[in-house]
Amino acid sequence: MAKEPLRSDIGWSAPDSITLFGRDFPSEILGRLSFGDMAFLELTARTPNENESRMFNAMLVTLVEHGLTPSAIAARLTYIGAPESIQAAVAAGLCGLGTVFVGSIEGSAKMLYDAMPKPLPASEHAAIAKQVVAKFNQERAILPGIGHPFHKPIDPRTPRLIEIAKETGFEGPYVKLIQTIAQEAERNKGRPLPCNATGILGALCCEMGFDWQICRGLGVMARAVGLVGHILEESRKPMARELWLRTDEEATQHMRGR
Repeated sequence: MAKEPLRSDIGWSAPDSITLFGRDFPSEILGRLSFGDMAFLELTARTPNENESRMFNAMLVTLVEHGLTPSAIAARLTYIGAPESIQAAVAAGLCGLGTVFVGSIEGSAKMLYDAMPKPLPASEHAAIAKQVVAKFNQERAILPGIGHPFHKPIDPRTPRLIEIAKETGFEGPYVKLIQTIAQEAERNKGRPLPCNATGILGALCCEMGFDWQICRGLGVMARAVGLVGHILEESRKPMARELWLRTDEEATQHMRGR
C-alpha cells in the first residue's frame, strides 16, 4: 500500500533563507508583524487586516494574566523543584488550562457552533438559547463561558471585549447569541449568570471562523507569556517555598499532636 506523502504548508528553511506561508521571513515578517499578528498568521495562513489585528491581539491579551491562579501556582511550585528547566514550569502551568480555567473558550465555541452552525438573525437567538440551556440542564452540565466563580456580578473583561468587538466589526451573531444564552440561563436559574471573558472569546473565535478545536490554543499561547512572568517574579521574590511549607504545616497540623 502506498503511503500518504508527508507535507506541511507552513514553512521551510534553506541554508540562506526561511520561508513561511510563501513569505520571506526576514524581509516580510520579522519586524513587520506583532506577536499576535504572527499567531494569526499561523492559524489562518494570512496576515490580519487592521480590525482583525486589533481584535485578535485583544483576545490574546485577555488571557495572558489573571493573578495567582492554580496554573500560576503550579508553575511556581514546579520551578522551585527544577529551576534549571523553565520550560517544565511553564508546561506544568499550561497543563491546568481546562474546562474550568481558560480552556472554557473551547467549550464556548463548540456550544455556539453546535447550537448555530451557520449565523442566524437575532430574532431566532432566544429560541436557540432556550434549547441550549435546556440541553445543558438535562445533561447536568455547566454552560461554558457563563458565570464566573470569582468575578461577580460581572466579569470586568467582558464589557471591554464587547466594546472592541463593536469598534472592529466583530459584534456578530455569535457574540449576540452567547449573551442571549447568558440571559436565558439567568432567567432559568434565578440568579446572575453573566457571560464571562472566555464565553465572549469563544464567540469571537466563531466570528473569526476558527475551528472550535483550536480555540483552547489561544489560551495556551497567551497564558504561556503570563507564566514566564510569574516564574521571573518567583526567581526574584520567591513565594512557592512558603506556599509549600505553609500548606504542609496547616494540612497536617491535626496530626502533629499525636
